[in-house]
Amino acid sequence: MNLFDVYPLYNITPVKAVDCTITDDKGIDYLDLYSGHGVISIGHTQPDYVAKIKNQLDQLSFYSNAIQNPLQVELAQKLGKLSGLEDYSLFLCSSGAEANENALKLASFHTNKSRIIAFDNSFHGRTSAAVAATDNKKIVAPLNAQQAVTFLPLNQIELVEAELEKGDVCCVIIEGIQGVGGLDEGTTAFFQALEKVCKTYEAVLILDEVQSGYGRSGKFFAFQHHGINPDIITTAKGMGNGFPIGGVLISPKFVASYGLLGTTFGGSHLACAAGIAVLDVIENQKLIDNVNTVSAYFFEAIKQIPEIRKVKGKGLMLGVEFDFDVAALRKKMIIEKHIFTGSANNKNLLRILPPLTINKEGIDTFIIALKESLVELK
Repeated sequence: MNLFDVYPLYNITPVKAVDCTITDDKGIDYLDLYSGHGVISIGHTQPDYVAKIKNQLDQLSFYSNAIQNPLQVELAQKLGKLSGLEDYSLFLCSSGAEANENALKLASFHTNKSRIIAFDNSFHGRTSAAVAATDNKKIVAPLNAQQAVTFLPLNQIELVEAELEKGDVCCVIIEGIQGVGGLDEGTTAFFQALEKVCKTYEAVLILDEVQSGYGRSGKFFAFQHHGINPDIITTAKGMGNGFPIGGVLISPKFVASYGLLGTTFGGSHLACAAGIAVLDVIENQKLIDNVNTVSAYFFEAIKQIPEIRKVKGKGLMLGVEFDFDVAALRKKMIIEKHIFTGSANNKNLLRILPPLTINKEGIDTFIIALKESLVELK
């Protein structure tokens, strides 16, 4: 059997990794400034994390959600404390797409409505089919035909309110900072107005923090830069440092009932051990402080490179934008300079998503390599 060929692959085979360094089968070290789409939050093979998982493997890795699992309670309590959202409840699942699907389902059940408002260039999981453009919005037909999605431009609250006025919208879903779409984000005024109109028209406000959560933006969740309180928050990527886990944080306005949401693998003992270890390391090593320190250093250091048109994002969720397609630049950085970066729907954008443990020396290495690559590509 062959693999189904849907991903273009670089001829690099990683065999081990420590913190921000990946080593391939030829013994070449690479600086990881992408973290596998932002998944590696506390560094590759972090010792406390590895020990926690090994210990759990020696005991019990998985059993059904029909029995008590005290690790789920411990994870929920630690997450509430570190995020400052102790009055929310946690539903555990296995990925960001699953978290968003459960969030949309919960919103629909709560409002007894089905239409969803999302935003241009957003990404909430691979669940949508074809897109059809209209005058000022896009209509998407998801695989679940019960829920149609209307896509609107960011930062245009009057268009959102016009859709909410129609009375059939169950929720508005928005990323704290867009990931795949290219690091665009709502302004504080837009987020605050969005919270207000959702309350006025009784639509659920869902913050997709699958990529922007867990300290990556310089706060635990990116929406916390804007002083709002979403109804539902979804998270996943950095939550398990490479172990598949996702979560839905649910405000007290929702009432739980048996059978309302469901998952097979979500909240397993092994997943919870990984999630607890991540939170412990973030807290004990003060990684959110490190994010802010290194981010400030990055923004200052990147000024050395005049070819850069713009730097987008917050914390260590960053995009470096040029006035040309960066595919060749990214390839040179990986193959010749041995630095992993990421791409986006914006072809001119180089995405920077390092582990939250990255230091200033790692940023210096990137700046030097980027300067050299730009000269060599001329």
